[in-house]
Amino acid sequence: MPIKIPGSLPANKILNSENIFVMTEKRAITQDIRPLKIALVNLMPTKITTETQLLRLLGNSPLQVEFDFINTATHNSKNTPSAHLSSFYKDFEMIKEQKYDGMIITGAPVEKMEFEEVDYWDELKKIMEWSNTNVTSTLHICWAAQAGLYYHFGVPKISLDKKLFGVFEHRTVRKKAMLVRGFDDAFYAPHSRYTTVSKEDIQKVGDLQIMAESDEAGIYIVTSRDKKKIFVTGHSEYDRLTLHEEYMRDLDKGADIDMPKNYYPGNNPKNTPIMRWRAHANLLFTNWLNYYVYQTTPYDITKIK
Repeated sequence: MPIKIPGSLPANKILNSENIFVMTEKRAITQDIRPLKIALVNLMPTKITTETQLLRLLGNSPLQVEFDFINTATHNSKNTPSAHLSSFYKDFEMIKEQKYDGMIITGAPVEKMEFEEVDYWDELKKIMEWSNTNVTSTLHICWAAQAGLYYHFGVPKISLDKKLFGVFEHRTVRKKAMLVRGFDDAFYAPHSRYTTVSKEDIQKVGDLQIMAESDEAGIYIVTSRDKKKIFVTGHSEYDRLTLHEEYMRDLDKGADIDMPKNYYPGNNPKNTPIMRWRAHANLLFTNWLNYYVYQTTPYDITKIK
């Protein structure tokens, strides 16, 4: 799916070098089709890296996709150049009158805090509430999955004794669901979090369905029955070295952190990790974009409700 992005966005050069089909705004206006509109609410501190990871997964399919990058006005990002934010990002007030075919809300390194303690929680609640009537389908990742489950359905998050960190095997629960169509019997995905949600709490909510889970990592994919809300507790969008970079960062801080599980060959951090989740990640995002966005959204975007 050619993704329509500004030519000066840092991800453009990286993705072109990887043979990912990207389309500049100049070329896109010559095509007489309606692109899918996706809002990316980027809560990660390393915004440029996260942009590239997510755009990479949405870049190979025959439809055109354009993005609005959204950041929170109530939180000052310290790890992304202000020039980048002012050039490519909007806040919620700038887009709240628009409709979107899809929305992605990323994770954030705030899971040790109560939701109400996060400085942009009130703003995020407004975005999630707005998504009910202005977005066809919203994909929530990691902390955002926990936040969405809590806000929309009252599912609490649960603190873990230590960080769930590594690459874990998963299995599908509803094998005929369109979101998991084509998934292998066993597939892998990275996790990096200090909190979780319980299967029992999710099963109490009639509007939720568990799509995939793991013996070690617990619940992985949950959806609402109307397909408008998708919750993914892991980080299938991560690059090969993302867990390594997080591990080195935590070690440098003196954190009490275990080596990421099932990640380094021979459990040796000097060995290059084997990337076992790329195919799964591509299929997950392609299925969401095709079956839960493109096949569902109205051609007249103003009729989204």
